[in-house]
Amino acid sequence: MELPTEVPVMTLPNVILFPQAMLPLYIFEPRYRRMLSDTLETHRMIAVAMQKPGRVRECPANVAGLGLVRASVKKRDGTSNLVLQGIARVELTRRVPHRPYRIHGVRYLPRLAASAQAVQALAVRLLDLVTERLKLGFEPPFKTLAELTADVGLGAEPTAPDETATEAFREVLRHLSQVDDPEQLVDLISATLLPSPRERQVILETAHLEDRLRHLVSFLYHDIERRKASEDHD
Repeated sequence: MELPTEVPVMTLPNVILFPQAMLPLYIFEPRYRRMLSDTLETHRMIAVAMQKPGRVRECPANVAGLGLVRASVKKRDGTSNLVLQGIARVELTRRVPHRPYRIHGVRYLPRLAASAQAVQALAVRLLDLVTERLKLGFEPPFKTLAELTADVGLGAEPTAPDETATEAFREVLRHLSQVDDPEQLVDLISATLLPSPRERQVILETAHLEDRLRHLVSFLYHDIERRKASEDHD
């Protein structure tokens, strides 16, 4: 797949797109309608950047997730539902001036080498924490495949909430046990289980895999401790 050197950028509050993750979006602003139309006619790629906290004007984070439009359905009123699949981490560089929507040059963040022994040990610890975290309850911050396809009008049948939550729990455990790429494992867990957008952004911005694992282990551990403390007070 040929990756572009310049891409349109959507700046969204508290939204982080990780590689391999699926993100449903509703496109209604005129500038984003134009952006989607142009994108579908070219490389079908859009970067999603989190709005920097505390800023009033549009101010995207320096590191964003680059996504590929996997499905897009345009409605009669001109709005669209689409599904983006994350494909890469990118650093936003110069902004391209005089465009109807935000466009930035991008630098693709490489995979940096790490100690295999340290990565393996951290991955084992991470999976132990995931198992413990899921036992405390599971409220997926992502949508199931059925929900995603329903959002873009592909006709999937919805399931009952309890049934969906139970199956999602099993699906997460089953999938994580089969992931043998530590980088993919970190991104999947971060997109699935980290409740804090700022923590997810830290994971997205951390290029070194070993550091990313350490951050995620720390974030999950403290989230588990907070949930246990909350249960003790109930």
